[in-house]
Amino acid sequence: MNIEETKIKITFLGTGTSQGIPMIASNHPVCLSKDLKDKRLRSSILISLNGLNYVIDCGPDFRQQMLRENVHSLNGVLFTHEHADHTAGLDDLRPFCYQIGEMPIYLNKKTLLSLEERFQYIFSKENRYPGAPSVKPILVDTASFFINEREVMPIRISHGNLPITGYRIQNFAYLTDVKTVEKEEKEKLKNLDVLIVNALRIEEHPTHFNLQEALDFVKELKPKRTYFTHISHKLGFHAAVSNQLPENVFLAFDGLKIEV
Repeated sequence: MNIEETKIKITFLGTGTSQGIPMIASNHPVCLSKDLKDKRLRSSILISLNGLNYVIDCGPDFRQQMLRENVHSLNGVLFTHEHADHTAGLDDLRPFCYQIGEMPIYLNKKTLLSLEERFQYIFSKENRYPGAPSVKPILVDTASFFINEREVMPIRISHGNLPITGYRIQNFAYLTDVKTVEKEEKEKLKNLDVLIVNALRIEEHPTHFNLQEALDFVKELKPKRTYFTHISHKLGFHAAVSNQLPENVFLAFDGLKIEV
């Protein structure tokens, strides 16, 4: 296997917070921006590993994101937690299920219970709706698992009082909706080439890192490169915020492609 084949290709499908940017009915200057980097769909990434595609989270903009990036195949979905901005696109897995049958979905028990309740017609064992996507839940706890021969290490993080899941694959980690991370979980995040983590806004927030908290987190972990995501219009204009960030710390934007 040559070096190009070993690389993980990452596409930022969306980098916005739960309401996206622009937010409905908002006259905030960032929502009125003409800069395409200030237009943010709900947060998700596409991971390409030697020709196989996986997404982390599948929110309400999933269909639009798949069409924009011309994605023709999908091999699995890794969910961080049950909130709608990370799960509401579940039904739009259907075209990919037509190709492969049951779609593997990796998620913790709490997220599965929430999806079973909200999407009963997908998970029902009896009188299942014939047009529903077929999914294969794979429960994620603390043990590592493998996708396409790559080890995936779950990272336990807290979204306010809600325990949720981040993921480390080789020297890359994706953490979103973070407010706190325990010391033992930070140990799993050492020696990263790339960290993707949320930086919601300037002001403090009860369940998300604000910009300063995200910068402090980066300073503590010392990854080689960091990309901020799950961004609110209250963080400010993409260009202005980018100019104030430290070296090797970047604001992600929708459609950005990187390799690890």
